[in-house]
Formats: sequence, C-alpha cells, structure tokens
Amino acid sequence: MSVVLSELHYLPSIPYFQQLLTADALLLDAHEHYHKQTYRSRCLILTAQGPQPLTVPVVDGARSEKVRTSEIEIDYRQNWMHRHFRTLQTAYNSSPYFGYYADYLQDIYASKPVLLWDLNLEMLHLLLRCLRWPLPIELTSEYLSPTPSLIHSPTHSLIDKRDFLTPKGAPNSPGPDSTSQRPYLQVFGPAFVPELSVLDLLFMHGPAAGQFL
Repeated sequence: MSVVLSELHYLPSIPYFQQLLTADALLLDAHEHYHKQTYRSRCLILTAQGPQPLTVPVVDGARSEKVRTSEIEIDYRQNWMHRHFRTLQTAYNSSPYFGYYADYLQDIYASKPVLLWDLNLEMLHLLLRCLRWPLPIELTSEYLSPTPSLIHSPTHSLIDKRDFLTPKGAPNSPGPDSTSQRPYLQVFGPAFVPELSVLDLLFMHGPAAGQFL
C-alpha cells in the first residue's frame, strides 16, 4: 500500500493531484506549522491577462510565533469569497463546464468556514468527487519529522511530499517542471500554461478531466 504524505492546499494544482496517481491513500499533515506565501492559502488560475493567484486572507498569518496550519483562521473582514468567485466566473464562464461546478463552489464559499483547514478540506473533497476519484484521505495524529522521500514498512510505503510544490521563488521551491503535465485545451491560448489549479482542467473537460492527469 502506497501512502502520500502532504500538506493541504487551497484548490490544489494539477501537479498536486498528479503526485497522488499511484497512491492508495492521502495522508494530510494536520500538525505542521503554517507557512505563509505557499499554496496552503493560494492557487493559480488562468485569466485573459495570464496566470493569476487567488489568495485566502488569514488572521495573523504573518505573526512570528509558530501556529498549526489546522488552527489558522480565515479573515472575513475582506470580501475575498466574492472576489474569488467573480474572478473564476470572469475567467471561465465561457468554458464548457463552469456552470456545472459553479454552484458547488458557491455553496462552500457561502458556508464561510472559520478555519483555512476546513475550507481547503471541503474543496479537496469536492474536487475528488468531481474527478470521480474515491481516494481515501487520512489525517496525521501527530507531527511526523521530515523523512527520506520513501519509507517502507511491513504494511505500506510512505512517500513524503510535504512542500514539494511551492510557488516559484518561495522557500524550498523545487523549481519548474517538478512534475510532467500533458497539455490540454484551455480557455485562453494558444500557449499552454501548466501548474494551474485543477479547476482549470475541470472547467474545460468536466468528467473526463481525470484522463489528463
């Protein structure tokens, strides 16, 4: 049994899902400390102006003391949910499947989860359902120290992928082309843009999106 250990991202990228293709389960690190300027609170989508980040504002995300990612609260003093959805709508309204998935996204935004962790987990479950991928998700019961990339035990292999995918220029960034990605038709072309949120793929290819991972 192969288990991938990873942090939890906001509307994860296509490479995030690619690293799970051979996994039998996903183990989310619920005890790690929050790192700012990472995909924990942001994603990339494609607009007419090119790739654009969508960032979830958090309460005291810049404070110096260490705080668990699972305890970070979302800052609702900003109307970021409306901004994110309107940006998605503007970018993808002409795509074949935006209307099919839009209501599900709006429902999660409207529920206003208190914690970033809860928002990200709801989005991940939604995306896996949309991809028709029944991947089991488990949470760590304690913090696991950094390990070699692959650990074997009598029952499973644990693959540590924490901070494997980070925005370019961020600490621990693996650089471009950390995963391979097959081009697919996008709303804005002609040049293919990789490493976007898997929403970009879903909005264009709907139920067939999983075939492009």
